[in-house]
Amino acid sequence: MRDEILINVTPQETRVALVENGVLQEVHLERTSNRGIVGNIYKGIVRRVMPGMQAAFVDIGHDRAAFLHVADIVAIKSDENKQAVEGSELLDKQESHEADITTLLHEGQKIIVQVIKDPIGSKGARLTTHITIPSRFLVLMPDNPHVGVSQRIEDLDERTRLKDLLADTDFGSDTGYIIRTAAEGASDIELDRDVKFLSKLWSGISEKGKTAKAPQLIHEDLALELRIMRDIIEDDIERVRVDNQKSFKRILNFVMEFMPEIKNRIELYEGERPIFDLYNIEEEIKRALERKVPLKSGGYLIIDQTEAMTTVDVNTGAFIGHKNLEETIFRTNLEAATALARQLRLRNLGGIIIVDFIDMQDEEHKRQVLRTLEKAVERDHVKTSISEVSTLGLVEMTRKRSRESLERLMCEPCQQCNGRGFVKTPVTICYEIFREISRASRAYDVQKFLVLANQEVIDCLLDEEASSLAELEVDIDKPIRLQVESLYSPDQFDVVLM
Repeated sequence: MRDEILINVTPQETRVALVENGVLQEVHLERTSNRGIVGNIYKGIVRRVMPGMQAAFVDIGHDRAAFLHVADIVAIKSDENKQAVEGSELLDKQESHEADITTLLHEGQKIIVQVIKDPIGSKGARLTTHITIPSRFLVLMPDNPHVGVSQRIEDLDERTRLKDLLADTDFGSDTGYIIRTAAEGASDIELDRDVKFLSKLWSGISEKGKTAKAPQLIHEDLALELRIMRDIIEDDIERVRVDNQKSFKRILNFVMEFMPEIKNRIELYEGERPIFDLYNIEEEIKRALERKVPLKSGGYLIIDQTEAMTTVDVNTGAFIGHKNLEETIFRTNLEAATALARQLRLRNLGGIIIVDFIDMQDEEHKRQVLRTLEKAVERDHVKTSISEVSTLGLVEMTRKRSRESLERLMCEPCQQCNGRGFVKTPVTICYEIFREISRASRAYDVQKFLVLANQEVIDCLLDEEASSLAELEVDIDKPIRLQVESLYSPDQFDVVLM
């Protein structure tokens, strides 16, 4: 099997699937009505400076103000940025993290910022003044005269070669670059082309930043299908299939300009089956929205995503093994570690992740499970760090989060339970109704009561709790009528005084 990228484009949304060895590993989703804003550059207005948080809220023209922390404010040295940040004392600071936010920003100040995290949940976008603009081989850093090389390029000779090639290009003393993984094996002509492209692009952004009225978008990042081509295409991707003629042409034009060597890998998919039916992708996406992840051995994972963190619980389930309990637990944990790495990518889970592996007594087993997990996340395009197994048997992980998870993109909190994940039982609601009727009978002079409730609650009142209902009628000496309200949620009811 070959590694492929499948791109499904409709007027409403664009979906991208990364398939490795015939297995879905990543899903990227962008809806026309709600495009992500990571990478976009804005001219914003500081609306509020908060010394206690060492942060500021910046208006970038969206419904919610964006968040800018002092750690994300960098010393600005280039002429373009000096003019873009109006009246800022930021220029006098050498290290922003040592400075007080009140000396760097003030209310009403106009400032050039870039989005590094989309709005997530109730939080606004996260911003930085450290602008970075990626191309195929390089990332431009207009205000940081430093040249770095991606850590994924491990060959020391190649790292030196790339640095030397970049040093021979004329990119200015105030400008820096990060050499991306895709640059491995690139020629001096290719690097020089990227430098010229990024320099021209930044010059245009800088000029627009000087004249734009804040708040205003001054640079929008590429659409999803083009970002995928820029950021994810590597040598092991053998084919990119697109099911939309216009998108195919747009991708092909982009590839011809920036990476002509892969033009033969781009294909227009015209098959009768929907492109996401290949490799059973639609079904895999459905499963990625479920809490329970079955393992081939019979064990399973339970994944719960909360506002603060994501928790993963590993269970042996029906797996009984063939030797002893410790061996069974070890094998289950090994399988769980591999499955977990895939689920993190597939669900795009980020932030703090706590994994509760099944308790192991053997220290060597713990080390092997941890190594398996570390090996499994190596192919992840998102930065991930893993801690040692704690004394409680937990593994703490962090995975960089810049966009909403698959669940948050495709789902919303349950209307019935308000996102709690559970509702009160019909019996519990019945007892609440009894208490409400008893309370009202003592407080008001009424002739009878009418109970409006969900079908299940009414059924419970007429069946399991029929005798209790009859006793209550005798006790209050008032008749109680029942009425089904089909639009009521399972734990919603009303007691009407008549």
